[in-house]
Amino acid sequence: MAEAPEAPSTAALAALERLDAITRRLRRECPWDREQDERSIVPHTVEEAYELADAARRGDDAMLLDELGDVLFQVVFLALLLEERDAGSLAGVAETISAKLIRRHPHVFGKDETQSVSSEAGQAGAARRMVPGESEARELLEGADTESARGVLSNWDRIKREVEGRGEDDPFADVPENLPALLYARKVLRRADPEGGVSGERASRDADEARVGDLLLAAVALSRRLDVDPELALRAAADGVRERPGGLG
Repeated sequence: MAEAPEAPSTAALAALERLDAITRRLRRECPWDREQDERSIVPHTVEEAYELADAARRGDDAMLLDELGDVLFQVVFLALLLEERDAGSLAGVAETISAKLIRRHPHVFGKDETQSVSSEAGQAGAARRMVPGESEARELLEGADTESARGVLSNWDRIKREVEGRGEDDPFADVPENLPALLYARKVLRRADPEGGVSGERASRDADEARVGDLLLAAVALSRRLDVDPELALRAAADGVRERPGGLG
């Protein structure tokens, strides 16, 4: 797999600027775009996300490129709505996610203090300002597993809880209740048992996926036989975990 270049191309930055300009013009001059707000746009955002996921599943690069553009337009449009009421901007969106990624990856960005990773740093090699919470995240993860994907995921959750204060009082507070039931249940279980997950001997990923797929299909078949809506049943079970003191305990 080829590595991504260290810095974005000027073409990429120019194209993003052009998309921003096009979006602003649509907002000013297109009757349909002028009428939209967050509530009316988000259903389209969700639909585009599903189409993007389908393109990735198919392994169709041309389709993926097209669907990524649709999702990117949604982001730019929603950021423009924030800007209209002085609540944010596309730049603010980018800076917020940049700070979050730096803070939650101290095993990457803590290696070289002089590495330029933000727009406020000058040319490559110039010192950058640490983002809020970055030093606390580094201290928190001293001696933690930063070499495995599972370790990094666990560290991500620890930083969210202990540095950013997310889920300190309610670990389920940031779990959207309108997620599809399967995604909702997965997120609830991850919040209920942050240190759980993969354990013991594993077969190949293909074998694991086949096994889980068979179990899920059997559960759907059972729900059909019992005339039970599997979405509602799974959501109710996940709600039970949220409401149970101690989560899975």
